[in-house]
Amino acid sequence: MFQRPTRAMRRDLTQLICALGGLVLGLLAPMADVGPQVEAGRVTTMLFSVGFGVISLVSIIYSMLFLVVQFSASTFTPRLAFFRDEPIVWRAFAFAVGVFVFCVVAGLGIGTRDRVAALLPCTAMALTLIALAQMRTLQTKAFDSIQLAHSLTAIATRAHRSYDTLHLRPYVPGRTDPAPPPPGSGATSVVRWSGPATVVQQIDVHALVAVAQRHDCAIDFRVTPGRTLSRGMTLAEVTGAELTEEVLREAVVTGVERTFDQDPELPFRLLVDIALRALSPAVNDPATAVETVDRLEDLLTRLADRELDFGRFTDGAGRVRVTVPVPDWEQYVRTAFDDLLFAAAHSPMALRRVRDLLGRLAEESPESRRGVVRERLEWAERTGSAAYPLIWTPVALP
Repeated sequence: MFQRPTRAMRRDLTQLICALGGLVLGLLAPMADVGPQVEAGRVTTMLFSVGFGVISLVSIIYSMLFLVVQFSASTFTPRLAFFRDEPIVWRAFAFAVGVFVFCVVAGLGIGTRDRVAALLPCTAMALTLIALAQMRTLQTKAFDSIQLAHSLTAIATRAHRSYDTLHLRPYVPGRTDPAPPPPGSGATSVVRWSGPATVVQQIDVHALVAVAQRHDCAIDFRVTPGRTLSRGMTLAEVTGAELTEEVLREAVVTGVERTFDQDPELPFRLLVDIALRALSPAVNDPATAVETVDRLEDLLTRLADRELDFGRFTDGAGRVRVTVPVPDWEQYVRTAFDDLLFAAAHSPMALRRVRDLLGRLAEESPESRRGVVRERLEWAERTGSAAYPLIWTPVALP
């Protein structure tokens, strides 16, 4: 799970492959001399028309991307960027560029010929139809991305995929794993961040374990993926050796925003952001907030009986070489409810739904995890009883 991402590399590689494929096909296709022949002049005109027509799809793609991203940011949350990262967006762009390159190269290649095989314009038309099919898929994805239910489902789906990868062990109260053999002894040095403010997106733990094993040391990261690093902030503490900041920075992927790859708290942040915006006085849409709380309940019940401490990584000898701070149960509950309870105080529908969620969560959670849930449940009960004494029906605390 903790490794360097390849999505951006694959995206750039796809565009390069499509452009090169269009170039090669544009050079080879005019050489084919099989089947019926057609007038080359008409084919040349057709190829240039198709090529410049298909490349206009790129403008449509970017216009649609801009509109959908702007809509999602203003309606849901500015941190929601699913459509921007959809593979079809960049694949349609790459394929359109490939078709453009093919048409231009092929058109120039037959410019001095009298007749060419009919296979050439047929190939151009087939590629154009594929580009139009991708455009249709892109339109469908864009429409789905501006729908609340689709956005909530996409967040929950990515969260499930992440949690099913990270939290494999069931939670056993009171279980403590045996302490692994310590790394080489020595003083502890602090590595501080010297670059500009940025967001930690991923940590390449496999590379760091190899570095720590090579230097016989332990690396204790003080920041978790999703955290913003500022100049002078402690990045990690190294015990047993001295490592430079450059060594650690090579294994840390940073960017301008949080991503799902190694940030298990991000789904909660997105769902709460959507609910808070829906409960704001400017929007006043408690039904949307209730739908969002339904997804929060799904995530919390999934995590309630899972072991959440997965931030220790060992070498082949079983020694802990790298540790990364990860959210615990209390942090998940605080992120899900603390801001939401303040905002829901002005909406009996949303407040009642949050109260019901907390009640069921307190019943289903292990006893050692119920304390923080009970505190929020009592908070919701006090708020509801004080704000809506005539319509609020208290429930028995579990």
